[in-house]
Amino acid sequence: MGTAELSCASLEKIRSDKKISVLAVVTQPDKPKGRDLKLTPSPVKILAEKLNLSVLQPLKARDENFISQLRELKPDLLVVVAYGQILPQALLDLPRFGCLNVHTSLLPKYRGAAPIQWAIADGEDETGVTIMQMDAGLDTGPILSTRRTPILPMDDSQILHDRLAQLGAELLAETIPDFIAGKILPQPQPTEGSTYAAKIKKEDAHIDWNLPAQKIWNRLRAFTPWPGAFTFLPAEPKAQLLKIWKAEVAEKSGAAGEILSADKTGIIVGCGENALRILELQREGGKRLTAEQFLAGLPLKVSAKFV
Repeated sequence: MGTAELSCASLEKIRSDKKISVLAVVTQPDKPKGRDLKLTPSPVKILAEKLNLSVLQPLKARDENFISQLRELKPDLLVVVAYGQILPQALLDLPRFGCLNVHTSLLPKYRGAAPIQWAIADGEDETGVTIMQMDAGLDTGPILSTRRTPILPMDDSQILHDRLAQLGAELLAETIPDFIAGKILPQPQPTEGSTYAAKIKKEDAHIDWNLPAQKIWNRLRAFTPWPGAFTFLPAEPKAQLLKIWKAEVAEKSGAAGEILSADKTGIIVGCGENALRILELQREGGKRLTAEQFLAGLPLKVSAKFV
């Protein structure tokens, strides 16, 4: 059971394992996208059809007809990766060996919808994947296995997402046989240290220049590529939205949001502590540009302020 791009690596991995038989793939219904609102299948459906697998797309996971369909398939195990819906108890109880979930954090930290983004935003040094036996709670089930990876300075949420997707797929394929054979005893999650990673909202990516530059830099990487860290340049008749793609911390100081310098080496902006050197940015409706390219078309006045 999966919907998002994150699920695809796990589906491909277990489909290629001769010891595992995939009876069906469950994903969310096709959704309208784009200006013409054309119905578009999920990444998992596209992959499942390419692999010639049967696809089920219930509107709701608790639908009785869908649960009956699964019951007829008599699965030994359900694997859930970024499916996007909470499973009812009837589904959790259906397979002989229960339901396993691939979660992209080191549980119990970062339970919830956006563990990858918030781990970067919070400045964590490492994260990882957890294979968990699902229960009725939100990412609260007992742990079967974990694998760690450092969060590197060049990581944004897309880069880390792709690495964790592969780590999760590999760990899942290693864990399933040992779990089925009774070689893994599920361990309850620790009661201490749990955190919640709320779903990302666009306003989370609005840069608060009063924060330390390191914190802003972390959040910029966390919210790249979506929703994209952004700020506003006051202008008439309305402020211009600028999306910031790449930056680095600079050892300078100045008023929060104030442009301290703007040249081919970057646009340096004062923060609550130190400063941020903007290296790549994009005007609303424009192209992604280096700071040098951007300034050639829109010179920025030193002492002007981003808000």
